[in-house]
Amino acid sequence: MNIGITEIIIIALVVLLFFGGKKIPELMRGLGKGVKSFKEGMKDDLVEDIEQEKKKEKKIEKETLQ
Repeated sequence: MNIGITEIIIIALVVLLFFGGKKIPELMRGLGKGVKSFKEGMKDDLVEDIEQEKKKEKKIEKETLQ
């Protein structure tokens, strides 16, 4: 099930014929923006999760001291 160079070339030609030469850069630009946005969203979610865990730990620590 390995994809060879011939298959990649055929796929590229089909994409070029289907979308045209002018649309491909626009599609790639949109794909790049989507990936960048996804990565930023994942990073933001991770930061939020860490902050929530710190708040929980402080709350538990405060309750145990009382």
